[in-house]
Amino acid sequence: MYIKTKKDIGEKEKKEILNFLQDNKLGSIILKECDYYKIGIIGDKKNVDLDRLLSFDGVDELVSIGKSYKFVSREFKPEDTVIDIKGRKIGGGNFLMMAGPCAIESRESIFEIAERVKKSGAQVLRGGAFKPRTSPYDFQGLGEEGLRYMREAADKYDMLVVTEVMDASDIPLISKYADIFQVGARNMQNFSLLKALGKCGKPILLKRGLSATMRELLMAAEYIVAYGNREVILCERGIRTFETITRNTVDINAIPLLKEKSHLPVIIDASHGTGRRSLVEPVTLAGTIAGADGAMVEVHENPECATSDGMQSLYFNEFEKLMGNLKKVLKLRDELE
Repeated sequence: MYIKTKKDIGEKEKKEILNFLQDNKLGSIILKECDYYKIGIIGDKKNVDLDRLLSFDGVDELVSIGKSYKFVSREFKPEDTVIDIKGRKIGGGNFLMMAGPCAIESRESIFEIAERVKKSGAQVLRGGAFKPRTSPYDFQGLGEEGLRYMREAADKYDMLVVTEVMDASDIPLISKYADIFQVGARNMQNFSLLKALGKCGKPILLKRGLSATMRELLMAAEYIVAYGNREVILCERGIRTFETITRNTVDINAIPLLKEKSHLPVIIDASHGTGRRSLVEPVTLAGTIAGADGAMVEVHENPECATSDGMQSLYFNEFEKLMGNLKKVLKLRDELE
């Protein structure tokens, strides 16, 4: 439910509404429209007489939201959300490319990768410092040392940093180095983590779970938004099906459908979605023509020797080719619109 205010209400009337919600232990999400506000009501409303709000000078009406994912839905916010991160935008026609290794392996490696992907057109440097591996014996990441290397490389080449957070206790540490927190597929429904990220003050890249429905992904995003953070990017990274020739099955139709249901930006991760280097470019381009607002691609200076995910990591020349074709696809998409 949200409160639709009267047109051109003053700060006094708005504060009266917010004080009522606070006094009843309810949270709020404030959305400014042309000449009025939508104030989303968050929390347990069962024992609160919300009809009292109708007597407030600034309240026009109370509006119910039909969707279970209320504040990430287009029912609440019809226009696209545009997230501005240090001048780089995603959503609303702005495309953001994120590229880098699966795992940060050394200072020399991440600097070389950052230089090359930036030269090809990437705006965000990706890389894992804390790696959730299937086997406890596989490389688990460099930790803070890796975060420091990636931040230094990103600063040198004027890039943003996106990296995965696996536990709420790691948020303060990672926040010192990252511009975007990534929630991996395994943690999509780690609700204590999602709640904590709702209060972190930085954009969140939320990956779809291994077998998650689109509704479950949107409900996970709703957790982050409900706890105070509206800057959420959804990521289609493939789901587990009966097919075994690829790592996962990329759900291309999820991209336009998520954008139909939600105002949040959506990106595609064809590296994890396919697990095959030869498929990364065509599936990334397919996701882009389907409406993706960005892409995440794994790139390595020597994929055959990568500590993780080498089979799905692009060589530098392959990433350069992808970026060239991506520009053509984005131009075509604009013409089709």
